[in-house]
Amino acid sequence: MGATVTRAVVLVSGGLDSATCLALARQAGHDCYALSFAYGQRHSAELAAAGHVSQALGAVQHRVMNIDLAAFGGSALTDTRLQVPESGTSTGIPITYVPARNTVFLSLALAWSEVLGARDIYIGVNAVDYSGYPDCRPEFIAAFECMANLATRAGVEGTAPVHLRTPLIDLSKAEIIRLGTELGVDFSITVSCYQADADGLACGRCDSCRLRRAGFESAGLPDSTRYR
Repeated sequence: MGATVTRAVVLVSGGLDSATCLALARQAGHDCYALSFAYGQRHSAELAAAGHVSQALGAVQHRVMNIDLAAFGGSALTDTRLQVPESGTSTGIPITYVPARNTVFLSLALAWSEVLGARDIYIGVNAVDYSGYPDCRPEFIAAFECMANLATRAGVEGTAPVHLRTPLIDLSKAEIIRLGTELGVDFSITVSCYQADADGLACGRCDSCRLRRAGFESAGLPDSTRYR
């Protein structure tokens, strides 16, 4: 008899990290349930990209949940009155950090995983080439996993503990790009730009664009990003 196929919930933003994370979850043998969020971000191009990525990489289902983090503001990604930085010289936690975003996203992923009977939740957080977000750190992931197993029926009963999978957390952007390429990810359909236009074309100037471009350069691979 073949191995039992397990389900996994994979957070898919539409960017290259989450696309690589989804490809890794598929490689691990999971039936993948992709979850994206319309949370009040500046543009919807990344959600369209998330749909393309989920289909291309064989997700069983792709859901987009609507939540309104823009109601609180506090981030240049949800408040158009705030400027997306383009200088790359900011220090500390940048204004593109969305307060509690990964906490909220993972909580909703946890709810869906309970319904699906999925023991694994994948998120493409990265603690190396990232923008200084506190909810991308290993300490946060470990604390959330602990909380998840205190808060769920399966965790309390000890039948199926939840595991947060962060396969990219210790990789550089170049390593992620090389890995995704090996797994057959088409990065041209992903959108990472903080201020992409309606067609998903990248600005080439924001922090995310600069990190992505530098990653392709360091990986020694052609940049497949579609710039405007």
